[in-house]
Amino acid sequence: MKDKVQMLLAIDTATHMAGLALYDPTKGTILGEESWHSVNRHTVELMPRLNRLFDQQGITPATLTGLVVSIGPGSFTGLRIGLSVAKGLALAQSLPIVGIPTLDVVARPHMNQSLPIWAILQAGRGRICTAQYARGKGRWRRRGDYWLTTLPELCDEVQDPVFLCGEIDAQAADEIRQRVDPEVIIATPAASLRRAAFLAELGWERLARGDTDIPGALSPIYLQNPQTND
Repeated sequence: MKDKVQMLLAIDTATHMAGLALYDPTKGTILGEESWHSVNRHTVELMPRLNRLFDQQGITPATLTGLVVSIGPGSFTGLRIGLSVAKGLALAQSLPIVGIPTLDVVARPHMNQSLPIWAILQAGRGRICTAQYARGKGRWRRRGDYWLTTLPELCDEVQDPVFLCGEIDAQAADEIRQRVDPEVIIATPAASLRRAAFLAELGWERLARGDTDIPGALSPIYLQNPQTND
């Protein structure tokens, strides 16, 4: 598998923050990456940006040898669009594909943290999606399930010093500091940016093991009945 996958495309449209990345795992190089904030415009924004990324690198979909897509939790509409494009490319080009949970991507760049990590995504209507990650048996692992909750409920859950990252704006950061007694570290906005390059790295780890998904069976993670306007 390592010899086959040489041009990996990562697609993330799980929330308002979207991203694309092209990754050459044999060289260990991110060839191109784009992140942008989309206000429910994934449908009209994704393909032009993807075509621009291909043009910048002088490649076509036929050049790709693997696909990675973010599978949520997140927006029903955003996830549907990203999965549709990824599945279409996988089927048209006979490419291996893997789906990666979005909160795993949020936590990925912070795995050198000594503190447990809470990764956060906004879920609309005052809700958040979150998951905890901590070191165990020599590696970082998710603790428990992905969780749909509110920021006050999450703050009530925090009993020890932790590291928080993800979709946390200034207002949410202030609320966390006011509500949580233990010392908490909140990632800066730049450090919290969910990057498709980390999605690509996670996907490559699975592809390198020969662990792939069946395109038709790949489905998004929803923590509640899907909402189209979130």
